Amino acid sequence: MTKEFTTQDDELLAELGVDVEAKKTTDRTPREERIIAGFEDIQRFVEEHERPPRHGEDRDIFERLYAVRLDRLREQEDCRALLAEFDHQELLAGAVSSDGDLADNLDDDALLAKLGVEANAPNIAELRHVRSSSEKRAAEEIANRDQCEDFEQFKPLFEKAKRELETEVRTAKVIRKDAGFLKTDIKQGQFFILGGQTLYVADVGEQIKAPNGEMDARLRVIYSNGTESNLLLRSLTRAIYKDETSRAITEPNLGPLFGEDVDEDDQTTGTIYVLRSKSDHPTISENRDVIHKIGVTGGDVKIRISNAKTDPTYLFADVDVVQTYTLANINRSRLENLLHRVFSPARLQIDIPDRFGRSVKPKEWFLVPLHVIDEAVKRIKDRSITDYTYDPSSAQLKKTSDK
Repeated sequence: MTKEFTTQDDELLAELGVDVEAKKTTDRTPREERIIAGFEDIQRFVEEHERPPRHGEDRDIFERLYAVRLDRLREQEDCRALLAEFDHQELLAGAVSSDGDLADNLDDDALLAKLGVEANAPNIAELRHVRSSSEKRAAEEIANRDQCEDFEQFKPLFEKAKRELETEVRTAKVIRKDAGFLKTDIKQGQFFILGGQTLYVADVGEQIKAPNGEMDARLRVIYSNGTESNLLLRSLTRAIYKDETSRAITEPNLGPLFGEDVDEDDQTTGTIYVLRSKSDHPTISENRDVIHKIGVTGGDVKIRISNAKTDPTYLFADVDVVQTYTLANINRSRLENLLHRVFSPARLQIDIPDRFGRSVKPKEWFLVPLHVIDEAVKRIKDRSITDYTYDPSSAQLKKTSDK
């Protein structure tokens, strides 16, 4: 049995914050539905990549498709009017950057054909040489991406590289052609950022002679989204030059570190210190032996902690220095970030009131046994630390791939 809402019902729902206005129903033509669906594909691309799709022979074929489609939508007044209510990303306001002689046809099959792709082929990424000579050269030089069947083998490498970028063990450097970056600088095992994605050079094939007489090679390149391609070395170089946002990810560099590794010529640059609080806070007093502050300083630790009683960093209480490790030739802030990342699952969650009664949440205290901190320092020395994180349930360092 259905019940119609009265005016009083509407007023009650309105007071409760419920929109009672009847939704407008519109009958759209199949063409309009297709245009809206195509625009939603573009919007999903923008949400994923945080930028509009771009033209270019080095771009993914679907990005090129979306770029052409967006140009056509921008050019046609009826399309702009139809999509105005959906355009929360303000994509239709951008300038047209058309890819040349592509027809004003919104049909995907027609656009794919113009872009050199046979839509009905078993693999939609298979190129047909139907366009200009430059398109044909691109088809020969750049193999479109396929699904990487053994991506699970490479996934841990991408995850590790990401962690090392976050902790600044690696850095992402701008690539400039005038700075001397050459094809020979691309080697197996390297990471790059191109088109907003991280790529890994899994293999460099045997050298081959290019039409211009220069030496080239076929690469196996794995992308962080689980795809791969076997483009030519010179094609990757050209794509890197064209992308102003491209970056080369450096190799891990922790440098010489502790005690016995310090030579006479090494510059001592700091100390890792581990502190234990003397606070009478119930949580701290009950777990005092496993609550530690882990930090890195370039100065004297005793001077640093001299005013601990008045400093929220030290929980407004005196502290004991339970362990220190001297280090040399290393970036202190990077090392501290690295240690805090490893032990972040065990960060102490506690509120300490200051003298004005305001709540303070310290960030450098961790519920972790001292012997595990010792192990972490050893793993920093052998450079394996970026493979590990702390597991509070077992009170052990565990490989991230095992978790």
